[in-house]
Amino acid sequence: MRLSDQISDKIRDDISTGTFTPGTLMPPEPELMERYGVGRSTIREAIKALSIAGLLQVRQGRGTTVAQHRPAETIDSKLRRADLDEINAARSFLDREIVALAVKNRDADQLQAMKESLDKRKQAIQHEDRAACMDADIAFHVAIARASGNRVLADLYEGFTTIIRDFFSRREERGIGLFAISHHLHEDLYNAIKDGKSKQAQATMQKILDNNY
Repeated sequence: MRLSDQISDKIRDDISTGTFTPGTLMPPEPELMERYGVGRSTIREAIKALSIAGLLQVRQGRGTTVAQHRPAETIDSKLRRADLDEINAARSFLDREIVALAVKNRDADQLQAMKESLDKRKQAIQHEDRAACMDADIAFHVAIARASGNRVLADLYEGFTTIIRDFFSRREERGIGLFAISHHLHEDLYNAIKDGKSKQAQATMQKILDNNY
């Protein structure tokens, strides 16, 4: 999680516990910098994020005010604050369900989107472009989610993409190795979905999950 996101969460907690009460002005930037032990740019990024979320109201010349009514927390924010084991368990459940539905509901355009992402993944591996590997891998799994035919599940899965990027970032020391050793499994998964082989697709998806690929 970025430093500004961490500070956003701390300010959110302070609002929840009543340290900063609805309708009151937030302390000035220097005081917030000292309170949270970060620089001015981090404070400003955190304030901006909380303003977009509706928790704070920033008014030129009048300072930053805590909103009178606390809005519902977004799913993305909840995911960032969740326990990693819970995230992995929920994502695993989604992956298995989405793959099962994609075998039944995928159409030609959705299969094409999967294939294009898979080809980009392979090209990125060959060029040792880790960022491109990450983008293509995520795009491949999102394409499967969309092929499930269930927009709610697809939207939920797309909400996990930020967490997935964080996961890959923490394993940066492995370079493209993580992507290279798992590429054959992703090709097997695509082929099983394309050929309508539900059991094979499920088994392959489980291998990907078991090995944190």
